[in-house]
Amino acid sequence: IGSSLALIFCSPVFLITALAIKASSKGPVFYKQQRVGKHGKRFTFLKFRSMLVDNDPSIHKEYVTKLIAGQAERNPSNGNGDAVYKLTNDERVTGVGAFLRRTSLDELPQFLNVLRGDMSLVGPRPPIPYELAAYQTWHRRRVLQVKPGMTGLWQVQGRCRIGFDDMVRLDLRYARDCSPWLDLKILLRTPKAVIAGEGAC
Repeated sequence: IGSSLALIFCSPVFLITALAIKASSKGPVFYKQQRVGKHGKRFTFLKFRSMLVDNDPSIHKEYVTKLIAGQAERNPSNGNGDAVYKLTNDERVTGVGAFLRRTSLDELPQFLNVLRGDMSLVGPRPPIPYELAAYQTWHRRRVLQVKPGMTGLWQVQGRCRIGFDDMVRLDLRYARDCSPWLDLKILLRTPKAVIAGEGAC
């Protein structure tokens, strides 16, 4: 119900965003990627495309592997707030894409993932398969216990300002304490976190 209402409410934003993406660079409007959901089930994850097509994913793979191992350095944020654990000033990202990422508008197509049952509105972010391959054993609990979500404790309590281990701890805390009331609190806090842009990535 939540995703259906959101898709109806956001339909004008979908149209404007799609036109901006097509006008700014060649390629499809949507970016499709294999992600890992609950119990290791893979699904096609949707985002608005924010990068040039045919870019080299090895840049991200190298950084995220270091991040999971606790060896990554924080980079200056493109938005508000302190340095973040994220690739910034990435030449693969288009001008429109940078705005979409900063405002989290690139995430809106995931309402379709929620509608299809691949994701929930609230839960841990679904990892890319090569991210999962780099996980320590205890990290894997974040993809075993609950369905992945569009937002969660990580998004409203630090985002990219905190390290990977702390992100996993927040996901495990959510899995332990999840309830309709906690979901509602996270959903209500998400718009403020997005607008403030603190730790945005």
